[in-house]
Amino acid sequence: MRQLKAIILDVDGTLADTEEIHRQAFNQAFKEFELDWSWTPKIYGELLAISGGRERIAYYGADLIGEFRSRDKFTRYVRDVHRLKTKIYRELLHDGEIPLRPGVERLLNESRESGLTLFIATNSTFLNLKTLLDRNLPQDWISWFSEIATCDTVTEKKPSPAVYHSALGALHLDPACAIAIEDTVNGCVAATSAGLTTLITTHFFTRSHHFPAASLVVDNLGERNQPFMLISGDCSDSNIVDLALLEYLVEQKQCHLLDNRKGSLVTSVQTYQ
Repeated sequence: MRQLKAIILDVDGTLADTEEIHRQAFNQAFKEFELDWSWTPKIYGELLAISGGRERIAYYGADLIGEFRSRDKFTRYVRDVHRLKTKIYRELLHDGEIPLRPGVERLLNESRESGLTLFIATNSTFLNLKTLLDRNLPQDWISWFSEIATCDTVTEKKPSPAVYHSALGALHLDPACAIAIEDTVNGCVAATSAGLTTLITTHFFTRSHHFPAASLVVDNLGERNQPFMLISGDCSDSNIVDLALLEYLVEQKQCHLLDNRKGSLVTSVQTYQ
């Protein structure tokens, strides 16, 4: 019997290489607000350690707090900057060609054909997600997903596992039967903290990051004519991320957990004796 029942997917950086578009949108918003900030790729890569656009702006602009009469006014200012950034981001998505990453649509189709449950768990907004997937998937794409959890529905952001707990609760699903696909350290922490087997697909901004808790780290999900590059983990001689590999990763994690429990039990018995 197949143990894998569901795949839970992040969006930005996982489904598509959108982080560079986010970076450009931030910089355009800063310019319109006459801020002398410019987030280079290096700076932006470091800021990915902070989940959420408003949170990144507030962190980076903390020195500005003294220019406002109260922290609430600073918070409103940050919100206004972020609101403009979001508008610019959607315009850039709508006007440009931002394809899904290699292997994403293939894996979605394989999952649907196999009857697996698909779930989205993202720190992004629903409108950002919709703009991206409207451009890349058939019109009925929303029906592909049993649930979609965004920052509109789960306000506590990754690395908190809240969005994954929401997903698992909505599906009444044991985390042992699901796998998460992520692209950042915060995403990895959130998914593994929820007890999920986790696969990381890196990109330009996260390729130098470390993911010791992930079961597998690759540079993309791979296509038949464009295999992934293995970064760490056991890929079972596969060169694309397909359902067989995901099932293997889930089974391997459960075997590892079982071995750990047996080891702990033996240690406890020996200690008692």
